[in-house]
Amino acid sequence: MEAVAKARFQRISPRKARVVLNMVRGKSVADALNELRFTTKSAAPIVAKAISSAIANAKQKNEELNLDDLFVKTAFADMAPNQHMRRWRPRAQGRATRILKGMSHITVVVSDGEES
Repeated sequence: MEAVAKARFQRISPRKARVVLNMVRGKSVADALNELRFTTKSAAPIVAKAISSAIANAKQKNEELNLDDLFVKTAFADMAPNQHMRRWRPRAQGRATRILKGMSHITVVVSDGEES
């Protein structure tokens, strides 16, 4: 049985989030949350919250689910639209360029390994 959690429009670049997601992919949820607690990366609390939400979604689907069997099956970060952060940097000869701030959609899928 699988459960999905999405953290959308998170204010972190996907490149930075992927570093943390690569750390926890394939691990049990207890190990992943424990590792994220002591990680100093700025994406760690966001990913930990997404994993906790996926665990709660799995518990909601199946009340008698054994949480010790859950592991992080899939975890990825995609680029989110950056339309509402319009900032400009002055450039040479009176021009201006847009400052790009990273926004991410983070998706975490937890599974117990059984097909439903």
